[in-house]
Amino acid sequence: MTHSDDDTAMALRSGIAAFEAREFSRAMGLLLPLAESGHPEAQYRVAIMHQTGLAGVARPDAAFHWMRAAAEQGDPLAQHGLGFMFLSGECVKQDPQQAVLWLERAARQGLAGSRTTLAMLYARGEGVDPDPEAARYWYAQAGFDPDELELLDG
Repeated sequence: MTHSDDDTAMALRSGIAAFEAREFSRAMGLLLPLAESGHPEAQYRVAIMHQTGLAGVARPDAAFHWMRAAAEQGDPLAQHGLGFMFLSGECVKQDPQQAVLWLERAARQGLAGSRTTLAMLYARGEGVDPDPEAARYWYAQAGFDPDELELLDG
């Protein structure tokens, strides 16, 4: 690891620690330069702060920009977050098909919340054609016993 890599890793750890300590102004100051240089973990946290206004005023356009940037680099939490943005229409025009696409990417990386949400979408036919088998699959992937779920009984 080079000196620059060490500095980046230290700044990321410090930024995440500030974020988790709810020191959002400090976190933004540490994470924004990393986000701008393309670091997906920093981009995800910067997106959250912009989405919720944690470091000042909520900035939906910036939140979407950073969430998408991190999601496109394969960050599963960002893929999940982007999926929910599209599902709810928060920070971006509602688009259930895009929601399913991003939630599936996160689900394939093991996020149980994404798997559960996909199962519900397939069970209800939201953003996708109703597909009880896909719903059963994603519920099972999320750790549920599909045979015990009333949603699929019918």
